[in-house]
Amino acid sequence: MAIIRIQKMSPKHISSVVELDRLCFGGLWSAQGYQRELESPNSDLLILVISQNAEDSNKKVFFKSSNFQSQTNYSHQSIIGIGCLWTILEEAHITILGIHPQYQRLSFGKLLLYTLMRSAWEKGLERATLEVATSNISALSLYYKFGFQDVGRRRRYYQQTGEDALILWRGHLDEPEFEETLSEWHREVITRMDGYELSWEELFLEDKNLYNTRHTCT
Repeated sequence: MAIIRIQKMSPKHISSVVELDRLCFGGLWSAQGYQRELESPNSDLLILVISQNAEDSNKKVFFKSSNFQSQTNYSHQSIIGIGCLWTILEEAHITILGIHPQYQRLSFGKLLLYTLMRSAWEKGLERATLEVATSNISALSLYYKFGFQDVGRRRRYYQQTGEDALILWRGHLDEPEFEETLSEWHREVITRMDGYELSWEELFLEDKNLYNTRHTCT
């Protein structure tokens, strides 16, 4: 059975994350850039790691969703997702959210976004914002499902392509109703991760029994 872990990034992960950045974004941040983020007290860098139980290390693993299926062989853990959140006053600015191309459309982006949003809530932040390319339909669909709304546009924001970015915003993170929203997202993530062992590596302050133990989703 595959094990999915969400944990904080550390310096030992930089080389793997830079390669993932290249695959997802064409090389958005350098190794030095990630090092600066790790050293910043206002930056939270998370990685999504996939690995196998030792007894299954030489078996093929199937990853499936309602409209996509793939299989792969591996015998070690791999970083397949990266997310970054900046804390700016009362705002969470999501600067990076990327999933390895081989593992897209499998709800890993939903899992990582949920984790970032819960982190923002635990910090007591009031709102979240991010930029996304106007052509990135799958990312826009995900953000809209999480309650983000268009509030503006940055012209020619992406230097490599000259493409515009939409500015998305999601408020009311500090209101009581948002805690129930987080619970709903959590239940949905657990459901979508059916068949995997899912673990948050002691990321959350609340509900330690719920989030710091592995969930076997079958």
